[in-house]
This record gives sequence, structure tokens and C-alpha cells, in this order.
Amino acid sequence: MALYITDQCVNCDVCEPVCPNQAIRMGPKIYEIAPPLCTECVGHHAEPQCVQVCPVECIFVDPAHVESREELTAKYERLTGASA
Repeated sequence: MALYITDQCVNCDVCEPVCPNQAIRMGPKIYEIAPPLCTECVGHHAEPQCVQVCPVECIFVDPAHVESREELTAKYERLTGASA
């Protein structure tokens, strides 16, 4: 599953630099996560880093982009050219 950022985002700028896949970018009003790039940090970290650093807890699993751990691992491998 990809993650998404709710409109509770305060644009604190801490999530973007910790994303290993560069999936987080500033949108028109708040930060946004690109589902094709989000692996929930699978292959990089044990926990999604953006969720760990978010001070307002506004990053959640996106029910519109459901992926299994295996699918996230495959996405990680495609994005990085590495094996998990």
C-alpha cells in the first residue's frame, strides 16, 4: 500500500528529506506522496520514515493503493535495481 498525507499537514518539511524513494513532493497546498514511488520504506527501513517523523500524525495507509508486502518489495527492487 502506498501512504497518503491528509489535509492536516502543516508543511513542516520533515517528511520529504527522509523518503528514500523521493516519493514525497510539495503539492499545491500540502505535501503529497506519489503512489508509484512509495514502498512504505520496504527494502530501506523497518518502518515508514515519513510516519516516524511526522509531528501531526497525518500520514496513513492509502486504501486506494493496496499492495502486499511482496508487491512493495518488488516495487523497491524495480525502483532501486537491488534485491531486498
